[in-house]
Amino acid sequence: MEVKEQCSRNYPELTELSIDKLSDLPDSVICHILSFLPTKFSVRTSILGQRWRFLWAYVPNLYFHLENQEIINRVMLLRRARTINTFHLDRGTEWSAYQLETWITFAVMRGVQRLNLCLQDEETFPEHNLPVCLFTCKTLVDLRLRNCAIIPASGAAGGAVCLPHLKILHLVYVEFEADESLPHLLSGCPVLEEFEMALLCDMVCCSLSSPTIKRLMLDFIAEGFGGRPERLEINTPALEYLNLKAYFTDHFKCGALTSLIAADIILINYAVLDFPPLLKFLDRLCNVKSLTLDLSDCSVIIDSVLTAWATRFRNLTNLNLTGDCRFLSKLLENADNLEMLIFSQQFCELEEGWSEEPQQVPRCLLLHLRIIKLVGIVGKSHEFEYIGYLLRNAKVL
Repeated sequence: MEVKEQCSRNYPELTELSIDKLSDLPDSVICHILSFLPTKFSVRTSILGQRWRFLWAYVPNLYFHLENQEIINRVMLLRRARTINTFHLDRGTEWSAYQLETWITFAVMRGVQRLNLCLQDEETFPEHNLPVCLFTCKTLVDLRLRNCAIIPASGAAGGAVCLPHLKILHLVYVEFEADESLPHLLSGCPVLEEFEMALLCDMVCCSLSSPTIKRLMLDFIAEGFGGRPERLEINTPALEYLNLKAYFTDHFKCGALTSLIAADIILINYAVLDFPPLLKFLDRLCNVKSLTLDLSDCSVIIDSVLTAWATRFRNLTNLNLTGDCRFLSKLLENADNLEMLIFSQQFCELEEGWSEEPQQVPRCLLLHLRIIKLVGIVGKSHEFEYIGYLLRNAKVL
């Protein structure tokens, strides 16, 4: 009480101001603030006063998490906003397939721009198709589906795809009716810039072709869950960032990646394969400035790869490498402008050290390499070999 009286004496102008600053804001500003909250929390503001009673109903974003269908239906019936900017359904209980399709149609009819649908697991719903209107939504900019639907094939009834403004598409553990479902879907997204995918079931051929995609994230090695393609074809000439986790096979084709700036790559290979496809793929990464490369599970083909590998990484400045130390030697030779190196040796590396030191000290060690971080060092003899080599020759470290 004494503090309040002292503040009144020192700052008399404060006593004239309303204590509830939030209520002094325009309705449009309050609705914008409420749009960042889960819908159940924005609805609760209706008890704050007469003015707040229906403000939540004008919020353009709907975010439902673990709500049952009765609550969702009631919210949709009471809302007064004419449009929906964001519609998010996350892991609800007791939703019927029919009800889910109704909600999606409701959002599409109100010009939804961002739709995020995430169910708990792939067994939550029986197999069903998404409403046809979703694939011809003219306002959709961001579409994210997880464990929720079947993507129809081009010949399916109502299989037309026209998403003229879609820039972000994430398909995580969704099912494709046929292998051609994916290229058919991508062909209807003329301005797509970001694509992420993890397979629910194995595919014979996964074909990714788009002239506009700039960010591509593919995860085909999820532990204990998900599928992988027997054949993988990537044709994305505008790509700037690639995140790929895959079992490398003989049937892997990748087009030119001349715009690529950064890449995070994990390749797994447990069988002796024809290694040229791997070399061709690594050659596609030649323009990157930042590269995270995990080859720890490619030891069965290391000798063949190192003999033929001649890719020059002239723009590479940051390298995070996991694998045999012989891969490290090769990359140092071929990355003249490398400035930062993080190296993690593979867990079961043979204690044979480098087969031989580079005939000439790599240019990056003499002129550019300033930061080196070595991870997982346990004090074995072969580790001291490459540590000693780096310390002797890194002149600007």
